[in-house]
Amino acid sequence: MNLELLSRQLIERFQHGMPLCAAPYKEMARILGCRESQVMDCLQEMDQAGTLSRIGPVFEHSRAGASTLAALAVPTERLQQVADRVSQYPEVNHNYAREHFYNLWFVLTGPDRQHIDRVLKELENDTGLMPLDLPMLTAYRIDLGFDLGDNP
Repeated sequence: MNLELLSRQLIERFQHGMPLCAAPYKEMARILGCRESQVMDCLQEMDQAGTLSRIGPVFEHSRAGASTLAALAVPTERLQQVADRVSQYPEVNHNYAREHFYNLWFVLTGPDRQHIDRVLKELENDTGLMPLDLPMLTAYRIDLGFDLGDNP
């Protein structure tokens, strides 16, 4: 199976959920009619090309502990350095740059609010920048999936 077709099929089929079993990649391969090694090679290639940023769960924050949306106003010349530092925290499940005074946004998740506060304080001490802390008050569910069109 060619890698472009396989990558489209992997994204289309599994972006909203992976098999919950002991060997999820093997099950993905079975579903798509290929070998597990092909799935792994394809995912690795997408990762190296920068088209895949992460494979992992998204938890309901109220069931997994605590979370907050946070932002930093980072001088442009430090943006990559600070983003790399923020990404080193296992509590950060994604971060992204925006065109705004607050130009680096990220989500922190931890076992409780005190843990989140400690990480925010550590980031402030580490970067010299004051995080904007925006805890969720109301949850809105949106589909973050991508429709890649018809698969041949």
